[in-house]
Amino acid sequence: MSTLRFGYGTNGFANHRLDDALAVIADLGYSGVALTLDHAHLDPFADDVVARTGRLAARLGELGLGVVVETGARYLLDPWRKHQPTLLSDEPGPRLDFLRRAADIATDLGAECVSFWSGVAPGGLADDVAWQRLRDGVAAVLDGTSAPLALEPEPGHFVQHLEQALRLREELGERLGITLDVGHCVAVEPVDAAACVRRAGSALLNVQLDDMLPGIHEHLEFGQGQLDLPGTLAALAEVGYAGLAAVELPRHSHAAPEVARRSHAALTSADWVVDARAAVRAEPQRIRTSFPAVGRKAGRTALRPDTDPEGLIHGTHDDRARGHLLSALAGTLEPGALGTEVEQLYRYGDGAEKRGVLRNLHLLPATDPQVVEVGTRLVADALRANDTGLVAAALGPFAAEHLDDHSWRHGVLKCLFTGVPTAAVAGLRRRCDAELVRMVTDYVAERTAAGRSVPADAEAILALGDATRDKEAAR
Repeated sequence: MSTLRFGYGTNGFANHRLDDALAVIADLGYSGVALTLDHAHLDPFADDVVARTGRLAARLGELGLGVVVETGARYLLDPWRKHQPTLLSDEPGPRLDFLRRAADIATDLGAECVSFWSGVAPGGLADDVAWQRLRDGVAAVLDGTSAPLALEPEPGHFVQHLEQALRLREELGERLGITLDVGHCVAVEPVDAAACVRRAGSALLNVQLDDMLPGIHEHLEFGQGQLDLPGTLAALAEVGYAGLAAVELPRHSHAAPEVARRSHAALTSADWVVDARAAVRAEPQRIRTSFPAVGRKAGRTALRPDTDPEGLIHGTHDDRARGHLLSALAGTLEPGALGTEVEQLYRYGDGAEKRGVLRNLHLLPATDPQVVEVGTRLVADALRANDTGLVAAALGPFAAEHLDDHSWRHGVLKCLFTGVPTAAVAGLRRRCDAELVRMVTDYVAERTAAGRSVPADAEAILALGDATRDKEAAR
């Protein structure tokens, strides 16, 4: 396995005593904890905080857990206003005091860093004034401690993008590090989490792991959003990240042990994919053993089980993992050899392996004529089958770009015949033409004459044809 160190955030164990939470986290196999200072766990304002910190340091040592200190407690400073005051407030004193206390606790614990964020700017505050307040506040805390500080971009806060955090680091110096929540990258960044990791590079002192959906700041378990977990972990390994990467699920305390167990399993699986991809890059023939093992190691469940339980539209976890291996293979083999190897993976694979090849053909270089020839041949083979998983996978982005019109249209008809949702057909809106509409019209007429129901997808294709004709007529 890789050298990445996985932790779990104590804010996801809010209903546990801190000592119990630490024991569960250690028993599940995590290497550390992201400790949120709060009244329920370690209160930085308690009269006996020094003694409690000493006991905690000893307990962490007994359990072999590393630690980072998090400062995202909601109502620690003000019982009426969440996360207030901030570094940008008119009276930031309580926040500065809190951060200094956090730095002292981090020093006593031997913590790897103190993580913090800018907070939301007060209404009407000019950006330049907010920036100066942020800069002055962070500089004051840095001047008073030797503990490493790591600024976290937070959606909705004044600093919500990585580039803003890196700008402040540039102004204040390298003592200021970066905390990166990879779910936030999905939610608000213009590039994916792996690209953010590479952009932050050596500035990374702390990483938070969770899944999210674009535009929605909601921490989700892995697989419930759009985070490419193996790709993100691979980027962390690539930049040589040595700190904790801790699961951040602050609203899952009601089922903390099971959520933490599932999260650890997901991380272990993704970490296996990272290692397998590296092995394929080093020795391309290793794909012959790793490709069949993917389902057992990475899981076979649908990527979006709530809306696509069979994985016909968006695929499965093993589909995605096999895509990582094929991408690694494509970056290693010479033109010609790649097509031959991919065809063998398909021909000698079981249904899941065939599906994994088909669903990821678009990741292979389209500039290699043999790859395109082989891919077209494999798509044609899959469309002759009655396996709905193969049919759905065959009509992905590769087919949208390379399959001839006649074969592509018949592939769409096959979806209607076999019950594959046409949402699985890449490029349907772009490639829908008069001939496809005619074929679907005949299909609908036959079913209507036989007194059989007409699939909603067939009606949708006819409506798409009507819209296309109306658009062309208006030109």
